[in-house]
Order: sequence, then C-alpha cells, then structure tokens
Amino acid sequence: MKTRIISIITIIALAGLCGCSQGNAATKAAEFTLLDINGRSVSLSDFKGKVIILDFWATWCPPCKAEIPHFIELYYKYKSKGLEIIGIGLDTGGAKVLKEFANANGVTYPILVGNNNVTNAYGGVRGIPTTFVIDREGNIIKKLVGYQTKEVFEELIQDLL
Repeated sequence: MKTRIISIITIIALAGLCGCSQGNAATKAAEFTLLDINGRSVSLSDFKGKVIILDFWATWCPPCKAEIPHFIELYYKYKSKGLEIIGIGLDTGGAKVLKEFANANGVTYPILVGNNNVTNAYGGVRGIPTTFVIDREGNIIKKLVGYQTKEVFEELIQDLL
C-alpha cells in the first residue's frame, strides 16, 4: 500500500514538472508594434486569429539564414490555412540591411525591425534564432532556441491550423 501511494505521488509530481497538468495557464504572447522593412507600423494584434511563427533572427547568423527557406516553404504551404510567419530582425543595420536580405532571398512574409523592448517582452532573447509558436488565441505554445528543421515547425503547427 505504501509503495502504491509513493508511486501515485511520484506520477503527480512528474506530471506537474513536465507541464502536463491541464490547470496550467497559457502564456500570452506580448503585444508589440514595430516598423516593417518598408517603414509601415505592424502590431502583433494585426494577426489576431492566426497561427504565428515569430522568429527573432539576424542576417549575419548562419543558423538563422538556414531556417529562412523552411519558413518560406511553410508560409506558401499553410498561409491559406491561417499561418503567419513574422521575422523580427535584430541587425544593427536596421531596415536597410533586412530589406536587402529579404529581396535577395525571396522572403515574402513580414520582416520587422526589432529592438530591446520587444526582445525583453519575450523574456530577453539571448540567442538567435529564437522562435515562438503562437496559437490562434495568442498563447505561446512553444519557444525554440537554435536551428530547427522544417519538420519541427510543421509538426508544431499541424494541430493548430
């Protein structure tokens, strides 16, 4: 009997550690307004009701650049189902550098010029790429740090679309 009680307590504790309990409150994605590479003001709320891949990146970052083709493919494949991809560029050269990169690499999803306020709002982005998957209700479903394959992102968004 004592062993069974200990087993049950262990299972409950492990469920809490892995975030498996259904009582956990979802983390809302922080609202922001930034300029895009064309100088237009863009807010996260502009994409309300969409599944969002929010990617913090830079043009000088090899793993960031390696993910861009994945995002372009996913954008074309799932945009009609409600997927939005937003790149937040953290280059010191700002919009000019980001726009040149986007044009040269066929990036058609929104690229915004990031700043310290938005990186701090997302927990202090300390390494790039850092990518957040956000559901249609604006909840952060997953935070990914470092290079990820297209399949990782596709698997995360499948049930959300």
